[in-house]
Amino acid sequence: VPDVSPGYLRPLVPEQAPQKPEPWAAIMEDVERVIMPGVTHWHSPRFHAYFPTANSYPAIVADMLSGAIACIGFTWIASPACTELEVVMMDWLGQMLGLPDSFLARSGGKAGGVIQGTASEATLVALLGAKARTLQRVKKDHPEWNDADIVPKLVGYCNKQAHSSVERAGLLGGVRLRLLKPDGKRRLRGETVREAMEADRAMGLIPFYVVATLGTTSSCTFDALDEIGEVCNEQGVWLHVDAAYAGSAFICPEYRYLMVGVEKADSFNFNPHKWMLVNFDCSAMWLKEPGWVVDAFNVDPLYLKHDQQGSAPDYRHWQIPLGRRFRALKLWFVLRLYGVENLQKHIRKHIALAHHFERLCLLDERFEIVEEVTMGLVCFRLKGDNEINEELLRTLNGRGKIHLVPSKIDDTYFLRMAVCSRFSEES
Repeated sequence: VPDVSPGYLRPLVPEQAPQKPEPWAAIMEDVERVIMPGVTHWHSPRFHAYFPTANSYPAIVADMLSGAIACIGFTWIASPACTELEVVMMDWLGQMLGLPDSFLARSGGKAGGVIQGTASEATLVALLGAKARTLQRVKKDHPEWNDADIVPKLVGYCNKQAHSSVERAGLLGGVRLRLLKPDGKRRLRGETVREAMEADRAMGLIPFYVVATLGTTSSCTFDALDEIGEVCNEQGVWLHVDAAYAGSAFICPEYRYLMVGVEKADSFNFNPHKWMLVNFDCSAMWLKEPGWVVDAFNVDPLYLKHDQQGSAPDYRHWQIPLGRRFRALKLWFVLRLYGVENLQKHIRKHIALAHHFERLCLLDERFEIVEEVTMGLVCFRLKGDNEINEELLRTLNGRGKIHLVPSKIDDTYFLRMAVCSRFSEES
């Protein structure tokens, strides 16, 4: 972690842009002088905060090529290779995870995948698709109602431990979202969702959207997807699965038990840019029925129409922004230059390192483990009150040698040790 204070950079650079061009050498010197002292090194083997952010040479080279081709792939005709490679790469990736064919373009139906910028965007896109679907259904039953009558009645649900971006999606989508209490193992259960929906229906509200989290941010716990899926399918409610961090582990067959019930979901999302060596941004999202999202976002000006419309996806309808970079290149390069086997080795190594750290904590009677370790995250604390744990974190981060962040569940404050860098070793 850098030893700088807010505002450190302004005095190091001129007040205005230069009138005449400067030499490359001066700029590269300034990268060292101005930028590097203020960088938090996410790829240091001692960076253990948040979750990993992926990086690898194949991905960096692909990113450079994407920058060099410099297309804006909003429609098929805007750069056919950009769309076509993405369709195929999302099928490759879906097969690697063991996703059902009902999510993949190769199934020949309407389904398919799209690369979003972040999991937050995927959650919002799914919410807007669910909202559009529900509005259409409700209007069939109540032709006299308009959007203004229906939207205030809509309600979505997620685990209290779900990422803050889920709550934010509700704010941006203009609908209410209920944060439900998980069980003792921090998992959202089907029964809890059913009870919440029934209580809301009794009050005249309309349940329309549920987010199930596989690998919560605080402690990497897994909602009971199978149970929640059953309830959503019964009630005709859209189920979105957010597996932002943990989803990468599903390329290892031994961890797929954690996604049992995924066939009951309407949309699924994880971030190869967290744990799968594809650098930011590359958030993989699959939709069983993209039509609901496409219809929700479809504004078709003449200048974006083209002759091939309808025979290939126009990804501008699958996302919030219009413009998009050629991100599928990063997946193509990483999957080919590593191969599935080496990506699996990378995931298994990180999980083994987390279990090693867990053992070290358990061997030291001063410490305790707060949550079960399943992925590359260990939640631990000193036995005793929250204050001594806050003090421990201040001391650790204050040295600037390693970086951790804390979390708090109920009233228990703990430290999170995430294995992030591909250079981390047991030593």
